Amino acid sequence: MAARLHALRPSPGAAVAGGLAALILGTLGAVAWEARGLSGLTQWDLRAVWFTLWQAAVSATLSVALAIPVARALARRRFPARGALVLLLGAPFILPTIVAIFGLVAMFGRSGWINAGLAALGLPEISIYGAQGVVLANLFFNLPLATRLILQAWQSVPAERFRLAASLGFGPRDIARHLERPLLREVAPGAWLAVFLICLTSFTVALALGGGPRATTVELAIYQAFRFDADPGRAASLGLVQVALSLAALALAGRAAAPAGFGAGLDREAPGPAPPGWRGWADAAVILLAAGFLLGPVGAVIGSGLPRIGSLPETVWAATARSVGMALTSTALTIALALPLALALARGRRLWIEAAGMLPLVASPLVLGTGLFLILSHAVPVSGLAIPVTIAVNAIMALPFALRALIPASRTLEADYGRLAASLGLAGAARLRLLTLPRLRGPLGFGAGLAAALAMGDLGVIALFGDTRTATLPLMLYQLMGSYRLADAAGAAVLLMGLSLGLFWLFDRGGRA
Repeated sequence: MAARLHALRPSPGAAVAGGLAALILGTLGAVAWEARGLSGLTQWDLRAVWFTLWQAAVSATLSVALAIPVARALARRRFPARGALVLLLGAPFILPTIVAIFGLVAMFGRSGWINAGLAALGLPEISIYGAQGVVLANLFFNLPLATRLILQAWQSVPAERFRLAASLGFGPRDIARHLERPLLREVAPGAWLAVFLICLTSFTVALALGGGPRATTVELAIYQAFRFDADPGRAASLGLVQVALSLAALALAGRAAAPAGFGAGLDREAPGPAPPGWRGWADAAVILLAAGFLLGPVGAVIGSGLPRIGSLPETVWAATARSVGMALTSTALTIALALPLALALARGRRLWIEAAGMLPLVASPLVLGTGLFLILSHAVPVSGLAIPVTIAVNAIMALPFALRALIPASRTLEADYGRLAASLGLAGAARLRLLTLPRLRGPLGFGAGLAAALAMGDLGVIALFGDTRTATLPLMLYQLMGSYRLADAAGAAVLLMGLSLGLFWLFDRGGRA
């Protein structure tokens, strides 16, 4: 009887999933209620939906397709400064979007390095604006994320599998068939889904490089409905369209994924097969091209802003301290939500829990922030809501990335050690301290670093509701750019980039220690 009652008791993961779904859907409902119903979609909104789907699918497919050879080359090659290169390849994803776009324009714009080289060769220039610019920027932001997710899964393959393959005389084709393809079947759909959902909610990229009727995303249409048309009902309608599209993508990705089934190893570092000959040159070329594409714009930002850090005004440093505190708080909240969700998914394939964990990617940060303000403003003065609402939205929006990093490792943990822990009576805080945290420290550190970096560079809710007393470093950077103080803006951009990378490295390194 006691066992039956324990089975009926909701798990912490189910409780977190239910609360998360209620919060996100409740904020959307609050916006719709304030508008006194949902507005109908116009013909321009339908065009925005089509363009959003097109650019998200193209961007996700290109990101994952290009990430596979990059991750494979990094997994099977060892060279000096490899760890530093892997860390730097993640820089574009954790860069503030507007800073990264500045670097892309410096490299691919009309007066950028690429067009200058094409002009010297007598070739026509390329344009970074329009649909091609949106896809290029999405690829710049999401190729590092897809590479890290696939590389992390590649490195989770036990070293004994590669040693067994070598003893059996496996060639590159045999390794691809028996090791690499099962691995990619497990990790690639999730990586594609994460990139696809990020691109579905693309706002700053479309605002800076797209725009116009032919390159307007749903997120940009939501912003326009709120900011210029004063039509929250139409914005809520577009937000619900995002939810429906992204849940459909989640269901498709769940059907496409398949477990690799490599089992547990002895925690030895797998050197990875390193075939000689032309494959070695191909791996080197892939790594160099990816590094050039991802680090070139970053170098442009550093070159223009590094000399200005020492002369930044005091308001920038005050905003910096505020941003660091908010980022650390958001990170703690993200991990507190992600861990029980991942453990609940590892003990059973409950799609509704995974769907709840991925809901933050399908909801617009603008809609979430506005809905929370509408709900809380009746009890708390609006002037005191900017920072707590920004912290909450940042934590929720980073949750899917931490969850995606934790799910494969949690399932492996449960499959390899779940029955043994149950037979030993290991449960509760003892299981968390002795088994869960030690075995999951790597993905926990990666997820926490990603959450901290994203929160540090976020320019979303705080841009709509913040003021001079609550300005964060990204908002201060935006204000400096708007007032044409480009030298100070470049210095603030370098400072923000350094802090984002530093927080990511601190947590990620701590998880791998």
